[in-house]
Amino acid sequence: MRGKLMRAPDTIADGIDARDARVGRVVWITGLSGAGKSTLAEETIRLLRTRGEHVVGLDGDALREVFGATGAENHGRAARLALAFQYARLSRLLAMQGATVVIATISLFREIHVWNRLNLPGYFEVYLKVPLAELRRRDPKDIYRRFEAGLLSDVAGLDMQVDEPAEADWVVEFSPTHRPIDLATTLTRRLYERESHECTIETR
Repeated sequence: MRGKLMRAPDTIADGIDARDARVGRVVWITGLSGAGKSTLAEETIRLLRTRGEHVVGLDGDALREVFGATGAENHGRAARLALAFQYARLSRLLAMQGATVVIATISLFREIHVWNRLNLPGYFEVYLKVPLAELRRRDPKDIYRRFEAGLLSDVAGLDMQVDEPAEADWVVEFSPTHRPIDLATTLTRRLYERESHECTIETR
């Protein structure tokens, strides 16, 4: 059984066991811009819902609008880190009410990875590791082109240092043959296998 959740700043509930049936889980999908986070999240949400799960999907871009943080002044490291903590606390609030939260966000900060693992129930971290050359080729938001043209700064992984997850539950190395549905299927299977394993250990 997991240990008790540790106290953290501004949390709403403490001392609740992460295996409590009333508590959900958080699937945290991270990677640089263009890595495919949102696409994987959407497919994973769809698969979990077909299993009858109550799933809440969160996306970093949408959350920026919710928190009124779309301006350029909110893209520096300190502002990004503060936003990432807001995302994490919102994820915790929802999971504590029994929801499975699937969130797609860059948020590549060591502080976030550590806090999440200590405080988010059923935390499962997925890191989409895609080479910069491939990200530049995809560039769905025109971020990398604008950076190269000198029109954009504070880009994660370019002029802003990021921290790769040190203990991700699943690191997805880039392959041109990967399909989102296949990755989502694997993610869902890994999620259930881990929980099954934990339940087996608990009942011994």
